[in-house]
Amino acid sequence: MNTPPSPPGVERTDGSAVRIGALVPLTRPGWVEAGRHLLAGLELGVREVNDTGGIAGRPLELVVRDTAADPRRAAAAVDEVAGLGVAALAGEYHSVVARAAAARADALGLPFLCSSAVLDALTEQPTEWVARLAPAQSHGWRIYADFLLGAGHSRIAVAAQPSVYWASGTRVLRDHLAPRGGTVIELDMGALSPTAVCDELVGHRATALLLLVGHPEPAVPIVRAVRRDPRLAEVMIGAPAGQPEFAGWATSLGDDGAAIPFLRYLPERLGPLGTRVGTALRERLAEAPSFVAFEGYDTVAVLADVLRSQGADRARIAESWPRVAVEGTRGRIRFSRTPDISVWQWAWAPVQVVDRDPAEPERFRILHTG
Repeated sequence: MNTPPSPPGVERTDGSAVRIGALVPLTRPGWVEAGRHLLAGLELGVREVNDTGGIAGRPLELVVRDTAADPRRAAAAVDEVAGLGVAALAGEYHSVVARAAAARADALGLPFLCSSAVLDALTEQPTEWVARLAPAQSHGWRIYADFLLGAGHSRIAVAAQPSVYWASGTRVLRDHLAPRGGTVIELDMGALSPTAVCDELVGHRATALLLLVGHPEPAVPIVRAVRRDPRLAEVMIGAPAGQPEFAGWATSLGDDGAAIPFLRYLPERLGPLGTRVGTALRERLAEAPSFVAFEGYDTVAVLADVLRSQGADRARIAESWPRVAVEGTRGRIRFSRTPDISVWQWAWAPVQVVDRDPAEPERFRILHTG
């Protein structure tokens, strides 16, 4: 591959830290809860690496930048941390933001291990510089579509805001459901109030409503409106992008937030490593860790393994993606080329469809696995 020159200081031998850039949404309009969990996983991973000798005796250090869900801010942050001499880039939760970061990383020749963003087209063209831990949207959302069909839903409405990510999700659902007798009805949340959404659901005889929208607005008002409309007592609300995963969802909606199935990237049972890390993450976060926190930890586990074997040279790091074989918290991580995916992909992290138990909203029920 073409190897842009590394800036001075990338490969140091004076015992100074090996630095990794970390992109995380930490302020609004970013999904701050997701960012907090992602950062907790990244930081725990770094602490454990340093507690066991670092990278050939050198400490590992995160250079954290807040993306605030802004693609331009993320691209600028990539330029900044590249100039600071980081060996690699990690993180990001929002798909549209990760896409901007991946484009800059590819242009600069900076290895980027994307932790949590799922958009299939993370880069416009195939790249050697970017790898990803999260399952591609097409993979996870097809599993969600299979769950919908298995639960008896064939007339499915999607309440969607304008976004490349939501449009991509709608397309995945339609392409997977249509040949199997399913119909996807699009409701434009740029034009409809929550009350109008309820009227549309009745008019289209939809049996399921999927929230392809931001949280808390407009997701929370839509859920409340549907839950309070007696005409829609049998309508299932779903949120494939995972909004109900975080405590803020339960805080905002209470009992109304239960029984809303979403995608989660965890195995049915964690192994010894996952169990130990989960306990440490719970202590760090003072709440149950989401799958996003595990993605953060696994990101550092992979990068530390690569840095130990390849050093901090950017080209050698990127060239090593296909040789990665690391035991993560959710299974053995290897990267491969996957059809229609432009980056090195872990195929696949475990996928579940889960919801919050109406009888005990703090408890999750596994409804379907893929």
